[in-house]
Amino acid sequence: MEKTQLLFPDETINRIISDYKREAGVLVLEKQLAKVVRHRTFQTVNNEITSSTINEKELAEILGVPLYKREKDLETMVNGVAIGLAWTPVGGDILFIETAVSDGKGNLTITGNLGDVMKESATIAYEYIKVHAKDFDIDSQDLKDKDVYIHVPEGATPKDGPSAGITLLTALLSTFSNKPIRENTAMTGEITLRGKITPVGGIKEKILAAKKANIKTIVLPLANKSDVEDIEKEYVEGLDFHYFDNMTEALRFNFKMEG
Repeated sequence: MEKTQLLFPDETINRIISDYKREAGVLVLEKQLAKVVRHRTFQTVNNEITSSTINEKELAEILGVPLYKREKDLETMVNGVAIGLAWTPVGGDILFIETAVSDGKGNLTITGNLGDVMKESATIAYEYIKVHAKDFDIDSQDLKDKDVYIHVPEGATPKDGPSAGITLLTALLSTFSNKPIRENTAMTGEITLRGKITPVGGIKEKILAAKKANIKTIVLPLANKSDVEDIEKEYVEGLDFHYFDNMTEALRFNFKMEG
């Protein structure tokens, strides 16, 4: 191979896709590849080239800080943070939902680029915890004396829909109970005030997003089980699915309280 030729290993292409693009097509990917080619061309002209292979370590130098890197966040999960699975116009995505409390008067504040439906899901989750405080060993006075904050990072990306309900509920309960959530677990599902978990859409895209993020355990509504069974086996290999139709059972699983 001539030194002026370029070789992009699969690992490098995958890293560009995961860290530097988020779209339904390949326009951004083409632009990023063109930027890499221009950079290597400049090195060649100036006799700075040492290899015809573009490796992963060079990408930060050429393309800058990764835009969508999540691995570190997954390794440093804390109480009050749950991982949801979302559908977007450019495919599935994982969604970090952060919750916290402070002394106050029971007010609920929701931040992030969220639509009305998702805000309603957050309100339902909070109200459900207030109604069932005794079931969760939460002092009802704490709910009156604490202000609650819910934040969904990456405000540049609009987020809406009811499927984050179970994730919001899990994150809030983790904060109020100060209990850790099951590690390496992502979830999706709409919730109701009656304690039900109802089906959601975009299951295939959400599962692919979880697998891409190296998440092994996925919590889904029971009614979505048939959607998973319809997916090609190669896409779900290595994933551990758990299905629930009521919030109590799902929460027991999410907090390792089975049995």
